[in-house]
Amino acid sequence: MDSARQLLDELMGRNRNLDPDAKCKKLNCFDPEFCQYYLVKFCPHDLFVNTKADLGQCPKLHDDEAKRLYEEEPRTSAKKRQYEDEFLRFCNNMVNEVDRKIHKGKLRLKLMNKDDPDSPTHGGHISKHQEQLNVLTERIMKLVGEAEEAGHRGDVDQAQGLMKLCDQLKDEKDALMMSSENAHWSLEMVQAQEKQMEVCEVCGAFLIVGDAQQRIEDHLTGKQHLGYSKVRKVIEEMYEIRRRERSESEKKRMDDERRPRYDNGSSSDRRRDDRYRRSSRDDDRRRDDRRSRGSDRDRDRERERDKDRDRYRSRHHRDRRRSRSRSLH
Repeated sequence: MDSARQLLDELMGRNRNLDPDAKCKKLNCFDPEFCQYYLVKFCPHDLFVNTKADLGQCPKLHDDEAKRLYEEEPRTSAKKRQYEDEFLRFCNNMVNEVDRKIHKGKLRLKLMNKDDPDSPTHGGHISKHQEQLNVLTERIMKLVGEAEEAGHRGDVDQAQGLMKLCDQLKDEKDALMMSSENAHWSLEMVQAQEKQMEVCEVCGAFLIVGDAQQRIEDHLTGKQHLGYSKVRKVIEEMYEIRRRERSESEKKRMDDERRPRYDNGSSSDRRRDDRYRRSSRDDDRRRDDRRSRGSDRDRDRERERDKDRDRYRSRHHRDRRRSRSRSLH
């Protein structure tokens, strides 16, 4: 239903069911109906479809228009940061789970390589376990055949009884497989126990060392391997972006601390600095004026002294002439 609804939205628009006169609701990328993982990067539910790691169908909508609006939101948005944190938490849980699987697989291979009769993975124990599984499988197939024959004869009660007994044997078989530590991989390990194996460091799958190139390529291009590779890569990229943002923020903070305070945009600091500069210019101007007035006074005094000397010389010269004229008479 969700896929059909999304297809109709793409063909006819999301407001296809509204009346012509009805007002369209403005799209908000933070509506809870949209998948927040898809908005951030991608939805992990789409990575492992029809594989052992299938997460099932995503219950939220994957809308490209909402994703575009989300990408236009500023990086400083608190809601956007919250979505990214939730995406990283979900992806980290997936990676931690597969890392535990890888570690457990390596321990199993290490135990298999030991020639220890008490080891739960010893060949004799595996053979006995496989023998029990084979016996149960044969009994189940036999009961299924008898039930089909009873059904053809029209004996419904007998057929139902045989199928009920068959279901009980199937449950016993499943319990026997789950009781073993190597339940989900025991058959593959029995078939390849003579071969040297390794664990994929990305998805945790068991690989045969020196296997055919085609099988290796099939594994590397498989959904499970590509999915976990994509998850690991996007986690590293997002953490790298955050580290770079923190480094730039720290550098900007240190630059702001070294810069004078009025450079931070404080109008009062700028006004105070302007007053200081104007006061300094006024002081310099007053000092220059005082120096200029002092120089003028010095020049005036010097001129007065020159005039006094001239008057004195002129008076002295007249007195000498008068005394000379008296002496002649």
